[in-house]
Amino acid sequence: MSLAQLHYTSTVTSGAKDGGAEGRFTAADASIPGPVRAEAAALLRYETPAGAPGHPATGGLLSPPVAFSFSALADGSHLLSRTVASGAGGFHAHAVHLPAGTALPGRALPVDAWGAAGWLSSTPDRTVPSPLSTPADGPAPSHGFPRDGLGDFAVSRGPWLATVLGDLRRASEDASAPAVVLVERYSADVARWVALACAALPREHAERLTFTTYTRRPGAVPYRVLGVLPQDAPADGDARFRVHRIAGPAPAGPVDDAWARAAARIWRGRAPELFARAAGLPGEPFAAGPLAVTALGAGIALGSGERAAAADWAARRPYALDDAGMRLLTDALTAPGEHRTPAECAAAHRLLTALDGRSPASVTAPLAALLVTEAVRGGDTALEPPARSAFAGDPGREAVAALVTELGDDLLAGLAAGTAGGVPRTVQLLRLARLLDLDCEHLLPGVVRRLALALRADPEAGACPALTELLDEQFDVRTSLLGELDALAPDDPAGTERLLARVDLPFTGTQSLPHLRMCVAAPAAKARSAGRTAALHTVLRAAGVSPFAEPLVLRTAVGLVWAGETPTPGEGRALLDGATSDAHRAAGTWRRLVDAALTAPVGDEDGPALAHDLLRGFPRELDEGTRTGLLLLDFARGMRSGDTGPGWTDRVRALREGAGPPASRALEHAYDALARRLLEPDRPEAELYAFVHSDDPELADAYGGAARGDDVRSRLRTDPAYTADCFTVWSAHPHAGPAWARTRTGLLDEVLRPAVRSLPPDGVAEVERYVREQGTSRTLDAFRAWNRPSRSLGGLGRRIAGRVRRG
Repeated sequence: MSLAQLHYTSTVTSGAKDGGAEGRFTAADASIPGPVRAEAAALLRYETPAGAPGHPATGGLLSPPVAFSFSALADGSHLLSRTVASGAGGFHAHAVHLPAGTALPGRALPVDAWGAAGWLSSTPDRTVPSPLSTPADGPAPSHGFPRDGLGDFAVSRGPWLATVLGDLRRASEDASAPAVVLVERYSADVARWVALACAALPREHAERLTFTTYTRRPGAVPYRVLGVLPQDAPADGDARFRVHRIAGPAPAGPVDDAWARAAARIWRGRAPELFARAAGLPGEPFAAGPLAVTALGAGIALGSGERAAAADWAARRPYALDDAGMRLLTDALTAPGEHRTPAECAAAHRLLTALDGRSPASVTAPLAALLVTEAVRGGDTALEPPARSAFAGDPGREAVAALVTELGDDLLAGLAAGTAGGVPRTVQLLRLARLLDLDCEHLLPGVVRRLALALRADPEAGACPALTELLDEQFDVRTSLLGELDALAPDDPAGTERLLARVDLPFTGTQSLPHLRMCVAAPAAKARSAGRTAALHTVLRAAGVSPFAEPLVLRTAVGLVWAGETPTPGEGRALLDGATSDAHRAAGTWRRLVDAALTAPVGDEDGPALAHDLLRGFPRELDEGTRTGLLLLDFARGMRSGDTGPGWTDRVRALREGAGPPASRALEHAYDALARRLLEPDRPEAELYAFVHSDDPELADAYGGAARGDDVRSRLRTDPAYTADCFTVWSAHPHAGPAWARTRTGLLDEVLRPAVRSLPPDGVAEVERYVREQGTSRTLDAFRAWNRPSRSLGGLGRRIAGRVRRG
């Protein structure tokens, strides 16, 4: 086969810049179209290195660089060329044109032509056959470079190998990826890099990879791989390129490309024939699995990421390798002394799952033993224990015995002491202990207790599928764990409810588990019920146990329904009525009832009524401060019901002395009840007298506040007898003390006067009639004087006080 070729020659001219030269075609096959020749002229232009025009040996270069290039043209054809500097300071380019769809003879790769014998450095005087019809003979992978030489080159470039191969891979498969710039002092080394890459790349990618071994202007030429001298390298921050300075510092950090890492290991192992072998295995282009499997089978050591890729590939295609190949792979994966990442262990588990039942135990048992060892010593809590079937037969039993000897003590010690891995680690160790048939029954109570506490503290940790697997596999652990969680539930019902909402625990068997059943039923009961009391009854029914027989279910139910909130006084009364005080005492829920009473708002009659019942039901449980608060509430109840004995003011003041901050709301109840009772016309006069002459500021303020209420104001406008009574009381006892004087003066001016002034004349007359009946003629005179608008309030107040006193 003969290919069309052309020659393009130049000498330095006075107008050329930067060592450039003007060129012309000195020979060209007539079959090459004119547009192709015009496009080729721009690609074949050559610039000598900076600072050395006409002196190829200066600048440390033993010979001028060779621009060996493979270019893609606009019409889909390709141009393979070799351009060299000429002795006169110009250059000579010899090129071969490959029409679209045409390959080199023998389907040789373009880089294989580097050492072809037919390249010319000057224009021939006659037509010659294609210099590439017979490339230089040499062993694979590249006819242009001996295999041993490429192997030596790969080893010498070891620190850069994986990084460069990864970038070359991306450049070959993605036209938008940055071009790869290789900074080498010799163009032959750039060609060797291309040969390394093309040997590893899939054939279709290697045939399309465009490159040049030398250019002065990397930004102006359309190649995916560019060789440049150090002085022509683009800046590192240029997004158009991935620049590799081979003579500079080695790349830092790992290469995130398993294919590139595997290819680099193969080259450093001097085994490029493995690339062709891996290409025969199924898999996507640039999949790391085939390369890794082939390398491991050939005894080449790989890193953890590559081994994981090999295991994953084999797990998806367990039929792709024969028994011998699979044995080689599993032997490599289980070789001792290797550092294994969680990803590799997970891939090994997937491979074992694929092989279990397909391969003999002599293959699966070592893999299973590896996984058990990594689970115990590696601490990867996500790693699943292998299936018991992987240890079938004599090889499996021998492997288990070896594992017990090697790992048994460590595994039991981890269970006994607890581990930092929390729930997943404890579950993993329990499953491994059962897999190896280790006797850990004596450790089970402590292990289950810690597991239950950890689950309640962190419900999300229980969402791991391994917990469900554990409970399905080990009945004794399931029974103990459910019993422990049920016993812990009364102390934190809300936490247990969150756990059961996140983790579906199996409530099977004969265990009653009343607290857990309530926690499961609580969300629906609270959503469905009209009130919290109704939800409580629904939750208690779910327990299947009466609170009289098992009082702790009452604590759990109250905690589920009210969580951290305090019941209302009405709910507290319903709770107390629904169960005996003994049940609440045993459950500890009586404290919730006390809080409900002590936090009752003023005016809520359920609070004082609840306090009365609590004083009778829990006489020994109440501390002094709490008892005082409840007594104040009970006093308020008695004031409203009329069953309180004499000495009201003294009683309130005495209770106030022992009341702490929790009883502040109860004290408001007592003040309000006393004030309202004293505002009634039928109050005992002795109690009113004692109140007025106590001159207690707090009691006086409470009385004044109650008298300013809407109910009193409304009654003053509608009940003349009540209005007269209030005038008589509020205008009396002027010298009882400053607290009473301030209160009564304010009530006369701010409450009573507006009410009386709003009355019609006949209404005022009615009030005057009742004032006369309730007092004397002097009292009536005092009322009329007080109600006369033209008088000074200060003098008027003094005259009213004098008349009432004389009367």
